[in-house]
Amino acid sequence: QVQLVESGGGLVQAGGSLRLSCVASGSDGSINAMGWYRQAPGKQREFVATFTTVGSAVYNDAVKGRFTISRDNAENTVYLQMNSLRLEDTAVYYCRALLPPQIYWGQGTQVTVSS
Repeated sequence: QVQLVESGGGLVQAGGSLRLSCVASGSDGSINAMGWYRQAPGKQREFVATFTTVGSAVYNDAVKGRFTISRDNAENTVYLQMNSLRLEDTAVYYCRALLPPQIYWGQGTQVTVSS
């Protein structure tokens, strides 16, 4: 059973930066398709950024140029560097791992951007 644990969330002023981490455990090998989603209050969960099964990084247009996803394959860890944060980035950020046919989710970490 794969478990995902996120960390790095918090309160930051608009224009600031945060770095989220997600560590995966319980997998027999490296997990290629790991990424980030977020859910703001009253809204549906949305895609933020991910590595695909072939290792490409894909971003939501709303975060392109501000967020960067990276990984440490040896540690099964994925990171999300978030710069130039905006009020609308406030959400719970969830890590997701895809090992077909299973999809795994972390518990989420809160990111709050204040003015």
